[in-house]
Amino acid sequence: MKKILVTGAKGQLGSELNVLSKNYSQFEWVFADRTELDLCDLDNLATKLANINPQFIVNCAAHTAVDRAESEFELTDVLNHQAVSIMAKWSEINDCKLIHISTDYVFDGTAATPLDESAPTNPINVYGVTKLAGEKACMEANPSAIIIRTSWVYSSFGANFVKTMSRLMQERDSLNVVNDQIGSPTYAADLAQAIMTIMTHNHWQAGIYHFSNEGEISWYEFAVAIKEIGGFDCAISGIPSSAYPTPAQRPQYSLLDKTKIATTFGVVVPDYKESLIRCMGLLLSV
Repeated sequence: MKKILVTGAKGQLGSELNVLSKNYSQFEWVFADRTELDLCDLDNLATKLANINPQFIVNCAAHTAVDRAESEFELTDVLNHQAVSIMAKWSEINDCKLIHISTDYVFDGTAATPLDESAPTNPINVYGVTKLAGEKACMEANPSAIIIRTSWVYSSFGANFVKTMSRLMQERDSLNVVNDQIGSPTYAADLAQAIMTIMTHNHWQAGIYHFSNEGEISWYEFAVAIKEIGGFDCAISGIPSSAYPTPAQRPQYSLLDKTKIATTFGVVVPDYKESLIRCMGLLLSV
């Protein structure tokens, strides 16, 4: 029985893979959070991987606090780059298949059409810089790895935009949400399913792939959809990014083209609103 190691097990994607794992009993699953596998402990990481000895690694672990990353470069680089390099080297040497999760923040946001995997990268914040360094280190150390870039991830697990907005819309009469950053959200459960579609596919095709839900929206439009689905009585106003300054700059446009992952592996890419309805159904039933 092949063993799958999932790092970042307590995060949104790791949690969704844990739920999904019940449908894939042909694998032995190891879900490791930082207490079981500390990716910051670079000196012992390869030894710990050898002790687990997986045939697949799905690396969901990352430093994803985008604003905090601006003042925590060293820690961010360890998690998003240096640890990835060690995992990739170990995987290559030990014939272990690696799926590494990356981000739309490797782009600078100046595009005007959906970004495919060959689009030029040019990150504009520390998070994006370290994630791009991780991608390059991964492919250099392990050319047979698969990297999946995703965007605007949310889930019924963890902290995310959907949960925050749902809470705030019940607490406040009005909210301002940025309306000039364009992309598409990703329901982590859909990304988890895409990963399993790849892992159970009869052909492993290495390289970089893009996955998010379908739809081209702003954060403001995303908030409006959350309001409609949740039936919340809260006024939502769109504001420019300049009116909501943050430590880290965000790409203005980071809509991902999903053609490659759909055609290569037959991955289904649901519409963002369908997935949002499913996720909010879980949240509102609690």
